[in-house]
Amino acid sequence: MKELIEKVIFLGAVLCGFNTFGQTELLSIGEVHKVQSEILDEERLLNIYLPPSYSDTSNFPVVYLLDGSMNEDFLHIVGLMQFFNLQFGMPETIVVGISNVDRKRDFTFATNIKSLNKTYPTTGHSNKFIQFLEKELRPFIEDNFKISKTNYLIGQSLGGLLASEILINKPQMFNHYLIVSPSIWWDDQSLLKQVSSLEVNKDINAKVFISVGENEHKVMVKDATRLKEKLVALDRSKLAVDFEIMKGENHASILHQSVYSSLLKLFPLKK
Repeated sequence: MKELIEKVIFLGAVLCGFNTFGQTELLSIGEVHKVQSEILDEERLLNIYLPPSYSDTSNFPVVYLLDGSMNEDFLHIVGLMQFFNLQFGMPETIVVGISNVDRKRDFTFATNIKSLNKTYPTTGHSNKFIQFLEKELRPFIEDNFKISKTNYLIGQSLGGLLASEILINKPQMFNHYLIVSPSIWWDDQSLLKQVSSLEVNKDINAKVFISVGENEHKVMVKDATRLKEKLVALDRSKLAVDFEIMKGENHASILHQSVYSSLLKLFPLKK
C-alpha cells in the first residue's frame, strides 16, 4: 500500500512538472489598431510594432509599410528593423504596417488607357489613399505614439509606384523613400514625365533608394533606371538617390534583400 501511495505521489509530481513546463503564453510583437477613414469611407487595419524600449517619454523613427498585412511584409520587415538595431546601430524604430483592402485601387492613379481600365476595373484612386496617409494616418500616429521627425516609406511593385508618386508630388511627406521594383509601366510610364515638377521644389530633402531585380522583366529594369536618372538629373543637394540592380533577384524575391541593402547604406557595419 505504501509503495502504491509513493507511486501515485511520484506520478502526480511528474504530471505537475509537465504541466508547468508546458504552460503557454501569447507571443506578441505589436498592436493592431482599426481606424475609420472618412476619406476612404472604410475601416483600415494597422499592424504596429513598438520597440522593446518604447515608452511615453521616448521618440522613435517610424517606418510606414505599404503591403503591411500579417500575411504580406509586416513580419519580415519588423525583423530587419530589429536586426539592424541589434547589429548595425540603427535606432529602435516603430513599424506601421498598413493592411491592404484593394491595393490596385489604392496604389494606382487614374488612366485613360482602356485596356488597363478593363483589366483592372477598380484602379485609379491613389489620390484618395495619399490623402488618407497625409491627413488621417500620419496624424493618428503622431497623436498616439511618441515619434521623431524621421520617417520612412517602403513600397514594392504597385506600392513602389505609389511611393514614387508621393515622392514626385508630395516629397515633404517622408524623409526616406525605399522604392522597390516600381510599376512605372502604369499608364504608359506617364509618371516619369512628372519628375520635372520637382524642379520647382527647391527645398526637397529626402534620401531615396530605388532597386530592381536583374531577373525582372526588362521593362521593369529600364523604367526603374530611368526614374533614377531623372531624379539624379535634378541635381538637388538635399536629394540623395541610391540605385541598385539586385543580382539574382526577381520580382517575387527582391523586397527583403532590397530593404536590407538600403538600410546598410544608411547604417553601415561599424568595425
